[in-house]
Amino acid sequence: MLLEDGAWFPGTAPLPFEPAYAEVVFTTNLSGYQEVFTDPSYLGQLVVMTAPMIGNYGINPEDIESDRPRVAGVVVRELSLKPSNWRATGGLLDWLAAAKVPIVADVDTRQLTRHIRSKGAMRGVVAIGQGPTDEIRAALAASPSMDGLDLASAATIAREYIEGPKDARHHVVAYDFGMKRNILRLFAQNRCRVTVVPADTPAARVRELKPDGLFLSNGPGDPAAVGYAVDTIRELADGSLPIFGICLGHQLLGLALGGETVKLPYGHRGGNHPVRDLQTGQVLITSQNHGFAVRGDTGGVRGAKALEVTHLNLNDGTVEGVRHREAPIFAVQYHPEASPGPHDAQGHFQQFLQALDSQ
Repeated sequence: MLLEDGAWFPGTAPLPFEPAYAEVVFTTNLSGYQEVFTDPSYLGQLVVMTAPMIGNYGINPEDIESDRPRVAGVVVRELSLKPSNWRATGGLLDWLAAAKVPIVADVDTRQLTRHIRSKGAMRGVVAIGQGPTDEIRAALAASPSMDGLDLASAATIAREYIEGPKDARHHVVAYDFGMKRNILRLFAQNRCRVTVVPADTPAARVRELKPDGLFLSNGPGDPAAVGYAVDTIRELADGSLPIFGICLGHQLLGLALGGETVKLPYGHRGGNHPVRDLQTGQVLITSQNHGFAVRGDTGGVRGAKALEVTHLNLNDGTVEGVRHREAPIFAVQYHPEASPGPHDAQGHFQQFLQALDSQ
């Protein structure tokens, strides 16, 4: 594991692989590795697992958030080759190998994580060899940075589709910027029919579908690079439709209404991030996966007078939730669908449903 600042960390390769170049990030999740690896928000990232053993409960076809692993590579301290769980249908190594996802084991992930914490997330490469070669270093230096990178266009779907019960209570149009499957499961549980549309779908098509509300999904990359979606959301955020955004959707909404986004030093990734609801004072333990944030504080979002800040991260004070001062429009930075992670924030789906009911 070689970082762009020259630091490198030796490990072992359970199986051969080609070098993989991407931004290196870490997640503090103690479980849920299969959900992490299939979360489209991790597209274009090498993920360091801080839990000391990964793979001990294997894999199964239910605990996935998309159709395949989306990570560029995986770095672990100890890889369990003999899973033990009644739900397991296979081992993690074989599953990653079938998807051609590199994995490096026996790395001092504690030291690597502390390095990223102090120096910030940066580009890196996983490769096989006794040490970094000049060729590997040159290729790493030439690899793209996450700043200015539109990955939503790579994570989205090719064409729209519909999911949900026949006796649907509401019809929701959901923009897929890299949406997790559990979001659709929760909408279905709340009797919503969802028309999922690609990231570049124009506003005219959304209005043609005549939805009761609009959902903006999570996704990877730099939100400022997804200008086409920002313009579309700005056009749709006129108060005529309730809008609910998560993660990248939260950032895009902030940009659409005049705000700014900023890249965090090492991001928020894991299932244990404390967030305060500024209205009630309640602290939510949340699941998060993002490297950018909407710039703002308790006084509001800079440049977006229509938005008020509703939630703050208790670790670093960053904005975790916003709400329109007049229209039924709100968004949160964390993942209330919470897979993997706690369920503290699932009430936001009820909040959205209430907005749909009042239309």
